[in-house]
Order: sequence, then structure tokens, then C-alpha cells
Amino acid sequence: MVRAERYLVGLIGAGIAGSLTPLLHEREADRLGVRYLYQLMDLHDLGLRPEAIGDLISQAQRLGFTGLNVTHPCKQLAVGHLDELSPDAQVLGAVNTIVFRDGRRIGHNTDWSGFAASMTRGLPDARMSDVVLLGAGGAGTAVGYALLKKGAQRLTIVDVADGRAERLRDVLSAAAAPGQVVVAARPAGLGARLADADGLVNATAVGMTPDTRTPVPAELLHPKLWVTDIVYRPLQTPLLADARAVGCRTLDGSGMTVYQAVDALRLFTGRDPDAERMLQHMQRLIGGRSDD
Repeated sequence: MVRAERYLVGLIGAGIAGSLTPLLHEREADRLGVRYLYQLMDLHDLGLRPEAIGDLISQAQRLGFTGLNVTHPCKQLAVGHLDELSPDAQVLGAVNTIVFRDGRRIGHNTDWSGFAASMTRGLPDARMSDVVLLGAGGAGTAVGYALLKKGAQRLTIVDVADGRAERLRDVLSAAAAPGQVVVAARPAGLGARLADADGLVNATAVGMTPDTRTPVPAELLHPKLWVTDIVYRPLQTPLLADARAVGCRTLDGSGMTVYQAVDALRLFTGRDPDAERMLQHMQRLIGGRSDD
């Protein structure tokens, strides 16, 4: 008998019961002709603290998992439990994808490449002289790195938490020229930075359902800005709605989610997923449909 090609994959994080990632991965794996099961491991449901990430990684490896995706709040904590990091993950100090291979645990970060690919597809000619990044958490770290890779000549980081923007500046400085990454005081510094900026990225959860707030007052937006939001539920966040109303070019968060999944699925299976097909499936999932 010939055994079918099989993959067992999981996602570790907190509050992930509503994640669309399992359906996104499994549907594309079906199209690629491989057997693929994607299992959620929600810390809330398991009654575990984020520090349990090491035990969960070990258990998954012993149980024969192909690999794991990792999300908030474990992307940085997971690093200390791995044998090897990709060059990008090493710079960022965070992983969202772990591959088990030949007894070793190899960490990757496909968040940054997912955002970069989404920008290439959705805003291919966006000016990158001066970009403002809101949020210096795990997502902001990946997005900031992607913006530098995309050619941002000046990147201004804004975060409400004391010291977090400064910490991200120090991390990204390893991949930047002196003075290329700076920090702005908030809220006083945001308006001045946006007035001269080419682009704005929201890498916070502000605006995610059911939150109806916007991270930026509408009066600070202007038509010369391009604006993107990593939130994808809803696709049109309050920030994007305000930006479109004043004539900004915009990009929603579905592309980053899909392209990071494309890269992770490739790492797990060695197959080349169809990104356009996955984007279409994502749109259906967000709309509440899982059919073809």
C-alpha cells in the first residue's frame, strides 16, 4: 500500500477560536491534492499561560506534527524553544511558523513577507519616502521590517505603550541605516508626521470587530497618503473608511493574512500554493461563506 502524503499542523495562540486560518490552509491543501489537518490550540480554552508555549511545541513535535503557526502572545516566547531561526526571524526575534524537520525545530517569520507581498499586489507603486507605522507589537515588528525591505527611506513608529516604539526602533535598526527609523510622541507628534508622510500603516487591533474606533482622527488624513490596515474583520475598518472619504488609496488586511499563509503552507508542504485562489477563498470566508 502507498501512504498518502499527510500533514498535521497547528496554531498556538490566545483567543483564536474564530480564526479563519484552518479553513484557509485546509481548502488550499485540498486543491493541492494533499491530506492536511489544521488544529487550533487556544491557550484560553486549554487554561494555559503563554509561557506554556515550550511544552506545547514539544508535545506537537512528539505527536508527529509537521509544524506549527504561532500567534499572539507567543511569537517572541517561542524563539527560546527552537533549534534554528531563519535570517529574518533572527533579526525580528519573533516567529509565526515553526517547521519540524529531522528532529529539529526551525522558526520562520512569514508575517513580514506576507505584508510585503500584499503591498506589492495592492499598492505596487506606493511612494515610500516617508511612512508612519502605528503599533510596535508583534504585528508592527513584522510590518516595520517589511516596510524597510520595501524601501521605506524614513519610518516613524508610533505606539501608546511607554517604551515599546523605542524597543522596536532598536530592533529594526539592525536592518536600517542610522536615523532611518525614528519614534514620534503620541498624540502630539502624529499630526506633524502625517502631514508630510507618503503612507500610513495601522498595525494595531483598533478597528477590529466589534471595535468601531479609529486609531487616527479623520482630520489628520489627506489625499496624498496611502493607508493600509492589517485588520481584516471588517475589511473596511473605520480608518480605511475615513481614508477613502478623503481620497486616499487604501489596502485592507486580508492580503497580509493570505500571503503569510501562502508562505507558511509552502514551508510545511514544499508545494506552491495558488495565492490568487487563496485570496478569493479568504473573501468568501470573511463574507461568511466557505463554498466554492
